[in-house]
Amino acid sequence: MQIREADAQDLPFLELILLEAYNWSEERFTLDWIRSDERARRYLEGFPADGDLGLVALIDSAPVAAVWGRALPAERAGYGFVAPDIPELTLGVLPAARGRGVGSRLLAAVIDLAEQRRLPGLSLSVEDGNAARRLYENAGFEVVGRSGGSDTMLLQTDAGVRP
Repeated sequence: MQIREADAQDLPFLELILLEAYNWSEERFTLDWIRSDERARRYLEGFPADGDLGLVALIDSAPVAAVWGRALPAERAGYGFVAPDIPELTLGVLPAARGRGVGSRLLAAVIDLAEQRRLPGLSLSVEDGNAARRLYENAGFEVVGRSGGSDTMLLQTDAGVRP
């Protein structure tokens, strides 16, 4: 598996991964919905902007997973918003690549990238029942809020730990 930085040319793939993330339990949303929903679009529009970061995982040169973080302002907050200087992550793995450690390796790589960029932390939202919660907890994310049936989780990086 190879991991590379995501860029604007990856937006069609990121769109598919966002759909995978939304449909983690069953097919609840469509690509048309992702494209038309204002809240879903904010995870993609203008990517990458200042403060964003992202990675794509490839197997045999084909993209199979991605993780990206958007540093959204409070007035355009996403589901896992904590602060404007803490990017909110979206992570997804195509079904054929699941169960092979792709998600864990990608998450570890984006955490390393956030620390290299001296970001104070990373946040995300995870719905009740989503098995990815264990992945996030194992990486050090902790619950800092709750909205409906989802928890907001935060990982403070070494750069974010204040003496």
